Amino acid sequence: MSQLRATRQIPIQTLNFYALSFAAAFLAMAIPHATGRPLRFPRGNVKDTVIIGALIAAQISVFNYAMTLVPIANAVVFWSVAPFFVFIFSALFLGEPAKKSYMLIFGLALTGIVLARPLAGGEWFGNLVALSTGAIYAGMVTYMRHEGREEAGNDIFWSMAAGATLLPPALVLAGPGEIGRFNAYPALSLSLPVMLWPVCLGVVSTGFAYFGISLVLKKISANIYSLVDIIVSPIVAATLGYLVFSEVPTQGMILGGGLLLLSGFWLTREMSRGKETAAVHPCQCERMNAFGA
Repeated sequence: MSQLRATRQIPIQTLNFYALSFAAAFLAMAIPHATGRPLRFPRGNVKDTVIIGALIAAQISVFNYAMTLVPIANAVVFWSVAPFFVFIFSALFLGEPAKKSYMLIFGLALTGIVLARPLAGGEWFGNLVALSTGAIYAGMVTYMRHEGREEAGNDIFWSMAAGATLLPPALVLAGPGEIGRFNAYPALSLSLPVMLWPVCLGVVSTGFAYFGISLVLKKISANIYSLVDIIVSPIVAATLGYLVFSEVPTQGMILGGGLLLLSGFWLTREMSRGKETAAVHPCQCERMNAFGA
């Protein structure tokens, strides 16, 4: 609740700009350290890099705007239709059609989400905005999967920087917010600056998260990633809500969480089907070849 109060002191449009800016700054430092190589400007890949940046900026901005219009439950549920759009986009643009089992898993997972976070009625416009977020997110994931297959390098920093350059008008239109203000936190016996929360949002929830997404989409299809995302995200949110805010889950949330876990086990089984005897580590392949296996 304290973080929510702090972010309300910064207009949501400006918060989006801060998040992408801090994410880009974090990636500028983290990627060279993680890869051991300096950042290189993607001269032959500028168009795709900018498009991904625009999709990231649009997805974050529209989703955060939706959460100002409707309860978080509504925004999460309508965003969770993203795999449906991913199935379509992947088949049309990547040649990666979804298996029938993935569609069944999606249906089971979506049922679990609805049971865990029931929809509130009456906010048709906000629900429509949240639904559009799912389509934008699907486009972003599909395009990042395309880049992951076609490009050997990782241009996520440049995409994040491109996205951040699209949002500075928010500083003029909505204002910078109360960035110099401090909020008291009695439980911690200290006061923390409002700006701390945009920094955390940018570094952890945006920079670190999208760096991981860019790596994962080099290895697995967009269909599988989108399913994993909608299965894991609500479970993590509910778990943190219980551990951090002592929010005891309702019976519906427990039932929905059970369906999400079941979806996760099913998806894991589908991903591993036919790979039961595959080597866990490349060195095992070398050993098997050495023995003529």
